[in-house]
Amino acid sequence: MDNNAVNDHDGEVPRGSSPVTSALKIVGTGVLLMCALATYTATITNEGEPTHRRLSQVPLGDSVPSYMSGLMKELKERKKLMEETPPEEVKYWFEYTGELQKYYYRYSKSRQKADSFEGRDDSGVTSSRFVEDPLGNNEYREFLMDADVPQAELSQHARLLENCLTLGSTARPQTGKGTLWNDWFGTKTSSPSASSLDRCRILFTLNTVGAGRGTTMLWETNPPQIHAQEARPWISEQETAATHLERNLKEIDAMCATGQVAARVQVLVCEPIPARWTDWMDSLLVNCGGKPAPLDAKTSSGSPYESGLKVEERPSPVQVVVTASAATADTCHDLKSGFMEKRMQDLILAPPYLGESKSTNPAVKTTHPDLVSSDDHDLYVALKWSSLITARAVHGFLQASADLAAAAASPKNQKAAEPEKSADGVTVALSNAPSSPFLIPSFVRVSYVSEENSKVAKWRMHGDFFHPASWEICKDSYDMTWIPDSLSGSGGVNGLCYADGSSAAGRKLSEGEECGQWWVYMAEEQMPTTPEVYANENVTPLVQGGSNYIWMLTERQRREVVKQKICQKEEKDEKACGEGPQAVMPLGDLESFLINFTPNTALGKKHVPSRRPGYSREKERELNREKVRERKQLKDQEDIEKALFDYTIYPAALFHKDATLKAARSRDFVLAKNRDKEAIGPQAVKSTYYDVTITKPREAVSAWCQSISRKGLCTLYSDYFRTSNDDRCAEACGLKKDWARI
Repeated sequence: MDNNAVNDHDGEVPRGSSPVTSALKIVGTGVLLMCALATYTATITNEGEPTHRRLSQVPLGDSVPSYMSGLMKELKERKKLMEETPPEEVKYWFEYTGELQKYYYRYSKSRQKADSFEGRDDSGVTSSRFVEDPLGNNEYREFLMDADVPQAELSQHARLLENCLTLGSTARPQTGKGTLWNDWFGTKTSSPSASSLDRCRILFTLNTVGAGRGTTMLWETNPPQIHAQEARPWISEQETAATHLERNLKEIDAMCATGQVAARVQVLVCEPIPARWTDWMDSLLVNCGGKPAPLDAKTSSGSPYESGLKVEERPSPVQVVVTASAATADTCHDLKSGFMEKRMQDLILAPPYLGESKSTNPAVKTTHPDLVSSDDHDLYVALKWSSLITARAVHGFLQASADLAAAAASPKNQKAAEPEKSADGVTVALSNAPSSPFLIPSFVRVSYVSEENSKVAKWRMHGDFFHPASWEICKDSYDMTWIPDSLSGSGGVNGLCYADGSSAAGRKLSEGEECGQWWVYMAEEQMPTTPEVYANENVTPLVQGGSNYIWMLTERQRREVVKQKICQKEEKDEKACGEGPQAVMPLGDLESFLINFTPNTALGKKHVPSRRPGYSREKERELNREKVRERKQLKDQEDIEKALFDYTIYPAALFHKDATLKAARSRDFVLAKNRDKEAIGPQAVKSTYYDVTITKPREAVSAWCQSISRKGLCTLYSDYFRTSNDDRCAEACGLKKDWARI
């Protein structure tokens, strides 16, 4: 990634310098984004729409759908609590929400019980530590598994499937009787139509390098028992990778159980693994076509090929792929090499130049036909065994991709690009320039504090055991941008901002309001700690600012990436192929893009010098550290100084707050005409939730809306928050450009 092109910080004046200079720098970022989504328009208009049934959507107006009843009840309870609680009894300006949770961090053999802490994780991040059931959280689970859906709400409940089919492959599977698809997903009591049997075909490619139990490779141990006679004993998060692999497989199986997803899992290993592990993985994917484990299953450690072919002739949703040969096995096991990250990219992209074919058609895959990745899929999910995948993350990615596609397909963007009349350095003007890059929603990993971490002073800086934090990004790693028309409704890519005035978005446009949403734009590459930072240098992530350890591509995005790869292979001048895909995240659904690093051992580790988040402001950070030393502000507090400057701990809640305030301040700078240069704080517009004094508790509605945003409900219930007349949560959902007027 060309960091100078995105955000040139070299030789930059300190932040206390002229605001005009800062604004010009932001304009520089916006210029690169001006053509950011054109590729989506080309794919949607040129390749045609897949043939599938679309559900019509009726703007909600003043009606309240049934899925909002629980939230409305919660709002009443919040208001009642605020009204009945005396002001002197309100101790904190922030609120703790959710159920009281226990975190077991150590088991005492002598007392035969586990030690635990009590607290609340109000971050909204889905974690394996505190969220025991699959699909994301309670709201996602109840919504996606609901079998009794009113006719008027079918559009919202099928949003994941509609977005997936629109952005996926146009080639659909055969679903007639006698086909494998019908055997797996058909019903015995009825003969459903082909359209009702269609699902979102997702390929999960799983990188298992580094998975083990202590110092022993995972495949040399026995898998966990599926049918145990007694409760499973408490297992530390760091004891074995099997618990994390098991959780991911259960999440995938739960996605298939919703009836909207057909999943295949491609497990990448360096060497052949015992059959007991393959059978175990298959038995965890019953809803995806796997075979349940028998009650009297015996663990066999031998190879199924020892005395002739004994493998069961049955299709399985799991495929184990040995990616290395005897000569490259050591390199494959080396976590610094990036070997498996490269194999994962090659299998998913399957560009023509990898095979003998001379075709330049990105739709044609030349990888071996026996690989399930060579089949047609709608969505590709690449992840490492330590990254937690959920239906919430998949749902959020597909909705964000549809939103970006809707922005590119806007009629406003079909005209020749014109200079902005009131450029603010944040709003993105889009065009159809063929050389322009395109935006792909991407993810950031977060970790909780490990029970094995003794660096107390470092993790206390960000709260307690109950709050996740990132270590690969910081406040300087991203900018904020407003993308007009980036709202999609039912039926896949269906722009709400340029529809008729019957919806709330249409009425806002007629009244002169802006329609779109705020996005986090990654201005730096993510910087993990060793050994992954070296793997990233050897094999850069596909998306600039994205992650090598959890990323997704729709089929249409895959084809665009392959087109660029083919161009780079044939052209000597890579500039002729355009900028690479750029990582973004929607502000209103930010927590859905924060992925739990399940071993939770990342915090409290030092980054490699010159390879840490905020590297574009490294000189400025060192100057700040020198000033602190000169002023003796942290005298005799070396632990605190190291925690501030040597370790990166960026809490999820702080990420959301910083991103919101960055967006709000950018608009405040533009709208405050008679600006008082010496005044501190906003002068024209502010964030209703974050711009409050620390002694005053937030009122019920803003806290309610913030909780909705953190839980990912702005996306799950998008019809209500985007098309109804209730705009109380527009700011929290990232849908309000000018925030709240002062």
